[in-house]
Amino acid sequence: MPSRPSAAAVSNLMRMVGSSCSCPAHSGHSGAALVGAAAAAHNHGHGHNHSHKRLASAVMERPEYAFEMATSTVRVGAGATQEVGMDLANLKAKRVMVFTDRNIAKLHPLKAVSESLERAGINFSVYKDVRVEPSDASFQHAINAARAYAPDAIVAVGGGSTMDTAKAANLFAVYRDAQLLDFVNAPLGKGKPIDRTLLPLIAVPTTAGTGSECTGSAIFDLKDKKAKTGISDRALRPMLGIIDPLNTRSMPQQVRLASGLDVLCHAVESYTAIPYTRRGPAPANPLLRPAYQGSNPISDIWSSKALRMVAESLPRSVANADDREAQDAMTLAAAYAGIGFGNGGVHLMHGCSYGISGLNTSYNHPQYNTDHPLCPHGISVAITSPAVAEFTAATSPDRHLEVAFILGADITNAKRDDAGTILADALRRFLFDLGVPDGISAFGFTSADIDPLVESILPQHRVLKLSPRQTGAEQIAGILERSLKNY
Repeated sequence: MPSRPSAAAVSNLMRMVGSSCSCPAHSGHSGAALVGAAAAAHNHGHGHNHSHKRLASAVMERPEYAFEMATSTVRVGAGATQEVGMDLANLKAKRVMVFTDRNIAKLHPLKAVSESLERAGINFSVYKDVRVEPSDASFQHAINAARAYAPDAIVAVGGGSTMDTAKAANLFAVYRDAQLLDFVNAPLGKGKPIDRTLLPLIAVPTTAGTGSECTGSAIFDLKDKKAKTGISDRALRPMLGIIDPLNTRSMPQQVRLASGLDVLCHAVESYTAIPYTRRGPAPANPLLRPAYQGSNPISDIWSSKALRMVAESLPRSVANADDREAQDAMTLAAAYAGIGFGNGGVHLMHGCSYGISGLNTSYNHPQYNTDHPLCPHGISVAITSPAVAEFTAATSPDRHLEVAFILGADITNAKRDDAGTILADALRRFLFDLGVPDGISAFGFTSADIDPLVESILPQHRVLKLSPRQTGAEQIAGILERSLKNY
């Protein structure tokens, strides 16, 4: 079997590609600067082809001109979980499968769901084997269980791991002959679109972070590739998300912290992602328009509001388990950011996190009851946020300064050229005050691990392509090196 290319070799290739292309996604110019045939002639399929012989067909390819806003219906209210049985009865569901993990199975949220289903006379089975930070093996176990049970509706009771597992089980309960990698994002999977109607899925989140109740993504560890990847398609979205603050009361402090940091990065990354008009060509069929489209006017509204709520409420929520107002605000912030990034997308913080968590072999974060090494998703995402901000700020300095201001920085006399440094410092202060570990070295990584991390991160095309700056192996290595220590 041929050896894998080194990060340096991949970096050289990326530089060669970048230097020969001035397309909007790979240049510092705005999409408006490239108009007419010159812009349309760029081919952003599986490679770049600037041959004059193909100019006639290339000019027929339109740059992206539209974005879509898709989200789940959400119901918000303390005690709203008690209505889930009636919802399923209204759907005339006869055979419901409930997904949860072994920790939540002992707590109020599952009890509330079970009692509601019993009152409504709904037959149901509870699957308790969801893995915190799912793997391909745990997804497959859940898929096999769903295929065997053959439900007509699904309920997910838990955090992002549970909701993502339920989405995968739903998908493959309908596509009974499909293989897991058929729908996984390219290049690690085939990236097939979902063209069938899935089962009704109701999500009952028990954390205030992932926003998975509003999105069409399901993320997992692909163990043999040592990488996180996932399935991303609007069809995966739950039909209903029940945001009940009572279900988050049992979160330990470190779960409140990690899930809240995920909200922070969802908001920052969506707000600073490449604009949707610069993502590439418009799809030949709307079915092929990606769920993560790039920053856009509607996602911006949800993401910026979520960011303000996180800045105000996350420190309070982490500091005081009895601050109900702050915790309730974080449940809404998670949904707001979910709507924002679920359509705008995320980029380098999330892209780097998938390598960090995927290659973690020894670190166990406090207050997470698992039987395997675990760097919580929100922690692994936030840990590179200062370095990412320094890298991306030149593309939209005003937005980066706005984020810094929201996080408490004084930008009265700030220069646009200093936006990256100002935001990076604001993020470091925010993370330090919350007690976040000091860089990826806290997880056991050293400079010697940078190349393997880069190789694990590079296949994350779904999110890396939304970086507002061209990003290859060299740039990712730089971000990781600067993230070894944050304080």
